[in-house]
Amino acid sequence: MIVACTPLLIFLLDSGRIGGYAMWDWLRFLEHWQLFLPVGVIGGISWSVWLIRKLMSARYRPLTNDFRTTTSVVVPSFREDPNVLMRCLDTWLAQGPTEVIIVLDIEDLEARDRLMARQDRRLHVMMFAHEGKRSALGVGIRAARHEILVLTDSDTAWEPGLLGAVQMPFVNSKVGAVGTRQNVHEPRSSVWRRVADWIIDLRYMDYVPATARRGGVVCVSGRTAAYRRSAVMPVLANLEHEYFLGRRCVAGDDGRLTWLVLAQGYRTEHQDSARALSMFPSTFRAFCKQRVRWSRNSYRCYLTAIYKGWLWRAPLISQLTVFQILFTPVTMFATVWYLVAAWFSPQRELAVILGLAWLFIGRAIRSFSHLRRRPSDVVILPLVTLVIMFVALPIKAWAFVTMNKQGWLTRRADLVGGEGQDEASLTEDSRGAG
Repeated sequence: MIVACTPLLIFLLDSGRIGGYAMWDWLRFLEHWQLFLPVGVIGGISWSVWLIRKLMSARYRPLTNDFRTTTSVVVPSFREDPNVLMRCLDTWLAQGPTEVIIVLDIEDLEARDRLMARQDRRLHVMMFAHEGKRSALGVGIRAARHEILVLTDSDTAWEPGLLGAVQMPFVNSKVGAVGTRQNVHEPRSSVWRRVADWIIDLRYMDYVPATARRGGVVCVSGRTAAYRRSAVMPVLANLEHEYFLGRRCVAGDDGRLTWLVLAQGYRTEHQDSARALSMFPSTFRAFCKQRVRWSRNSYRCYLTAIYKGWLWRAPLISQLTVFQILFTPVTMFATVWYLVAAWFSPQRELAVILGLAWLFIGRAIRSFSHLRRRPSDVVILPLVTLVIMFVALPIKAWAFVTMNKQGWLTRRADLVGGEGQDEASLTEDSRGAG
């Protein structure tokens, strides 16, 4: 961090007195450089990995060809808002899949009636007593009969051209799974959706393409993902019946299936031209629950990949990505430690100002790809910076110590739609809730 700030320090020192600080104040601050050396080393490693991934991602290009085959769309749906489900269904059917299999919970009677009223021969509705998303996926996948399985969430809509684009990488017989580019549906309806859209943009612009260039995407997101059916069927039981430290896993299906495919020697790819829009929580409480669930899933998934030896057979850039995800709380703790140490340093105000300035400047640099897409979001840069710190340290730390606690968190049997994710939230929260 201090090394990265050297140009700024030189400028300030050369100015003689900036913001009320004389030149010797800055020099006395530098006398305590040993205090900040560990942070500089950690920051240097973190920024180096980020830069490598950024450069690799910049060279990524989606594949384009004429490859098409038969497709089975499999949709596990548990207490989904029927209005959301119908809206998304329209976007799936519009792209001409061979079949769409929707696995409803036995209590979802309104959704069943509205689906049956469609009278579309491609649409198959299955009623099933859900025991978690994985169980419903297993039922739907076993019923599927076509070459490519497209697994999609019940609240995810497809942009035009997704189904055609996501099939293209399968022209290579070594490809077992293909991920899609994803964003938040109507992010302007809630500040927390805007924050989520910012964070998810960084994932799909700055590091997923890097791992895709080596055929090692570490988690093909389950919001919409395509799999070669012949790569899934041999490991389907391992998806449905995974146990971690003696407890059956009910969430984290996408990460688990990704590594089951990678372990067979297949490539996992990303297709940026296949784009989907998902419902995200509109409230801070639901936002945090979602991040806790994702973080728990990541820890279980990647620790299992390390234990099984799968990670060591993955490309180097994928290994680096996994370790950076696992050690995110450590790197963020270094930032917090710097700010605390700065507070107790002889030049408290100067050190804190410098640390906070670099914190926000650094986040702006790392967010350039999103800000280029949505320049107006620069006004929420401070909020996004604080949220990322909150997710990276307390949320991930809590998720680590509770990683074996199973549950969906944002979906319950007594709640229609995910928490803060029903169709009504798109208008209600645009008036200022959150």
